[in-house]
Amino acid sequence: MKRNKGKKALLLSLILMMTIALMSACGNSNDGQVNNSVGSEPPAKSNEVKELSLFIDASWYPVKEWKGSVAEKITEKTGIKLKVTVATDDKQLPLMIASGDLPDLVFTNANIERMSDSKLSYPWNELIEKYAPDFKIDPIRIAIHTMDDGNFYTVRNSFATQEEMAQNKYSVGSDGNPGIAVREDILQELGNPPIDTIDDFMKVLGMVKEKYPDMIPLIMDKDWIEQYFLTQFGVEGLLDGWYERDGKVDYAIRQPEMLDFFKFMNRLYREGDILAENFAYTNDQIDDQYATSGKAFAHMHTVSIADSDNIKVKNAGGSYTFQMLPSSISKDAKAVSSGLGFAGTFITKKNKDPEASIKFLQYLASDEGKKLTMFGVEGEHWTWNDEGYPNLKYDPSDADFVNSNGIKWWYLYNDGVTEGMLSYVPGAQKTKALMERKAFTVYKPELGLIQLQPDSDEKTIKTKIDEMIKNEKVKIYLAKSEEEAVANYESMVKNAEKIGLDRLVDWANQTYQKKKDLFKK
Repeated sequence: MKRNKGKKALLLSLILMMTIALMSACGNSNDGQVNNSVGSEPPAKSNEVKELSLFIDASWYPVKEWKGSVAEKITEKTGIKLKVTVATDDKQLPLMIASGDLPDLVFTNANIERMSDSKLSYPWNELIEKYAPDFKIDPIRIAIHTMDDGNFYTVRNSFATQEEMAQNKYSVGSDGNPGIAVREDILQELGNPPIDTIDDFMKVLGMVKEKYPDMIPLIMDKDWIEQYFLTQFGVEGLLDGWYERDGKVDYAIRQPEMLDFFKFMNRLYREGDILAENFAYTNDQIDDQYATSGKAFAHMHTVSIADSDNIKVKNAGGSYTFQMLPSSISKDAKAVSSGLGFAGTFITKKNKDPEASIKFLQYLASDEGKKLTMFGVEGEHWTWNDEGYPNLKYDPSDADFVNSNGIKWWYLYNDGVTEGMLSYVPGAQKTKALMERKAFTVYKPELGLIQLQPDSDEKTIKTKIDEMIKNEKVKIYLAKSEEEAVANYESMVKNAEKIGLDRLVDWANQTYQKKKDLFKK
């Protein structure tokens, strides 16, 4: 009897142990009970993919759907897929904000200050503390994005400090830098004259006019009309930006070098090197069509324009090629990088899953996420070179390939160092142009901290000034004489001062003095 009782006790014990094991196994199954511990398996392992809506505030954006190998791999790693809407114009997001009709996520450059509002967006710092305490962002990026309420609501992509860029020699910059490409065959027919200075370039344009009277000497992308020559004349920034001298800031149009730039642009027009209608283009494909159909000698756009034009010409059956001019054709050439990055992602108060959203961004901010976003799928699109850069298995200037695979454009969180390595392709003209430009680039991100608050008096003044400049600059470009161009320039500056430029500059200097120390060691 005792032996039988012992057997029964042992049997009951085994049954109890098996029951506990089965219950434990059920508790750890992926039937909706998500393990939120840090370092757990990617959410996609649960086979439950969550869809979040994303609004991209850029009507020109080339990627409009969450598809392609990069998007698929991000979903595999994060369990998130995006329902994407691209803006139809620059008024759409402000209207959505006014109506309260916002998606889960907003990716914007133009409305960063407006979206950095606790009524519209979740502060990243609060979401990180609550849901992703191991999501570490460096102090400088936090500091430059922290608003007056003490919160930061996004971190822009494409930002890097001068130190970060200096430490990464293979990070040479992005496509967002100006360049000019010229027809290589025509240059040879002209005897390969040197183009080492601005005067050299003007002489070559004159030779083109004489030998090819039906050809447009220089065609310009509508969004890249000023940048290359502003650089050559040593102008800091763009027409609607700030520059700094001896610790003080002023508006760009009042730089001493600015008048020389305008006189040169007017000379290009008066001598027949550029078209008057080029300043009225509303379609950014018109200049491409002129260049790749053989109707233009020089094409001004970005540092990738020779590589991209050559692909288009080849695909169309053409036989000629473009080559880049040097990034500097002037002893005065100067590039000042004052940017804090390009665009940032906001987690809106309408977001259905803030926890999943901040963890999604945390993955994109990881080394693996940044490389996946920027270079493509490792092994399929690239391998890592031991020297410290990706060996790409594709041409990053091939827009059709890049866009169809979703390479680069899902950089909802990335940085300027990683993005800058996408451009390092040994032997590529874009790489050479960027390395030349990097050599004379000075970083002043503190200028980027002069940020105007939406609906402020300063914002209203700046908006009025910029709109006036947009209209008046064309009168300078198309003036019938240099004297008229100078008079139109002086009139533009006076108009800005009447609108309130001095008040705006005073405010800017107060802001600059308060915030510039963020970048001191």
